[in-house]
Amino acid sequence: MKKPELLVTPKSIDHIKELIKAGADAFVIGEQKFGLRLAGEFNVEQVAESTKLIQDVGKKVYVAVNAIFHNDRLDALDEYLKEMQKIGVDALIFGDPAVVMAVRELGITIPLHWNPETIATNWFQANYWGERGATRAVLARELSLDEILEIKENSNVEVEVQVHGMTCMFQSKRSLLGNYFLYRDEVMEIANRKENKNMFLHDKERKNKYPIYEDINGTHIFSPNDMCLIDELTELLEAGIDSLKFDGVLQTEEYIVTVTKLYRQAIDAYYHNGEDAYDDIKNELFEQIEAIQPKLRPLDTGFIFKETVY
Repeated sequence: MKKPELLVTPKSIDHIKELIKAGADAFVIGEQKFGLRLAGEFNVEQVAESTKLIQDVGKKVYVAVNAIFHNDRLDALDEYLKEMQKIGVDALIFGDPAVVMAVRELGITIPLHWNPETIATNWFQANYWGERGATRAVLARELSLDEILEIKENSNVEVEVQVHGMTCMFQSKRSLLGNYFLYRDEVMEIANRKENKNMFLHDKERKNKYPIYEDINGTHIFSPNDMCLIDELTELLEAGIDSLKFDGVLQTEEYIVTVTKLYRQAIDAYYHNGEDAYDDIKNELFEQIEAIQPKLRPLDTGFIFKETVY
C-alpha cells in the first residue's frame, strides 16, 4: 500500500526548512497574483530557491496558478509559466482552463493538479481533466467521506484531500464586503480592517467569528472552525488517498510546524506498524493539537461526516 503524501503550505523559505525537518513531503507555494489563498508569498526568485531546497532532499514543490484569470492577466500568466518551466517545479495547481491552454501552447511539461475549489465533486470531472492533462484532482472540502471514497475508487488520477486547517466558504472578486457591512451597520461587523490578515466577520447571533481578508483576488471568508482529521484517518489511508493536505493559511509558522509533526507521526504509525499502532496514538495526537488550537477556532471534522459546519 502506497503511503500518502503529507502536503503543507509554508509561509517563507526558512519555514520550508523547518517543515522539511517536521516530515512534510510536499509544499504549495506561489504568489497571490497567480494563486489563491496562499499561506505565504513567494516571488519567482524565491520559488527558484525554494524548489532547489525542496528537491535536494527528495521532496516536491507545487506552484499555485489557480487564480480566476481575467484577460489582463493572461500575458503575465504566460511569462510566469515559462519561468516555472525553467525552474522545474513538480506541478502546477490550476482551476481555470486558461492554464491548460497556455501550457499546451507554450510547450510546458510540468504536471497539472486540477483544483477548482468547491466544484470538484465527482469522479467524472476528475477523469475529464485527467484526459486533458491533469495528473491529480484536489477534491472539494464539502464532500463527505463516502463521496471521497467513491471518487478515489473510480478516479484515473491521483486524489488530494484536505485533512486539516481552515476552509474557504466564500470568495468574491470584489473587495467591498467590509465597507458594505460597515455602511449598513448590521449585526455583522468587520474587526481590524486595517490588518489585512487579521480581520474577522462577527456573527453575534451564533457567536462565531469568520476570518476574512482581501487581496488582489478579492474578498475571502473562512469557516469559524478548523478541520482536523488526525484521529479519523483510517478509511482515507485504507482507500489509498494520494495526498493529505494541511492548509496553514492564516496560521502561525509554529502552529504549522507542530501540526505537521503530529500528522507525520499518525501516517507513519499506520504504515510502519499497522492500524492498531495508529489507533493507540490518535487520541493523544488530537489532544496535542487541541492544546495549541487558537481559542477562537474550535476543531471539527468539516463535512467528512456531513456535519453542519458554518
